[in-house]
This record gives sequence, structure tokens and C-alpha cells, in this order.
Amino acid sequence: MKKIQILGPGCPNCKKLAEVANEAAKTLGIEYELEKVTDIQNIMTFGVMMLPALVVDGKVKVAGKVPSLEEMKTLLTNS
Repeated sequence: MKKIQILGPGCPNCKKLAEVANEAAKTLGIEYELEKVTDIQNIMTFGVMMLPALVVDGKVKVAGKVPSLEEMKTLLTNS
């Protein structure tokens, strides 16, 4: 099971990133758990400088932007 984490305070881009991640995982038929990390102290442990950020299985995949659905599928399958 993949662990997908969305790092951010809950802004519109954070919500959009979560939506795209959900849609991509469902389209790919991946078993996953989605967690929204909003606590700034927890976010800082990942070392990201821009939000929102996507973390898949503990690895930061993208920060500071919302990838397209196709990009997200690639990010979820290449971990």
C-alpha cells in the first residue's frame, strides 16, 4: 500500500493536489492511504521549501506546484 502525504496548510492548491493524487491513484488502481500534513513542524521535517508538496512512501516527489493528472500518475508509479 502506498502512503501519499500532502504537505501544506490547507490552501486551495493543497486541496487541488490532494484531489489530483486521489484521482490518479484511483485511475491506476493503487491501494493507498492519503494523509494531509498541516502542522508546520511536521512539514519542516521533510525539508521542503515550497508548498504544497507531495510525498510518496516517505520521498518528496514535488514541491511548490500541482502536477497534471498524467504527471501525477508517473509520480505515483515511479517510487
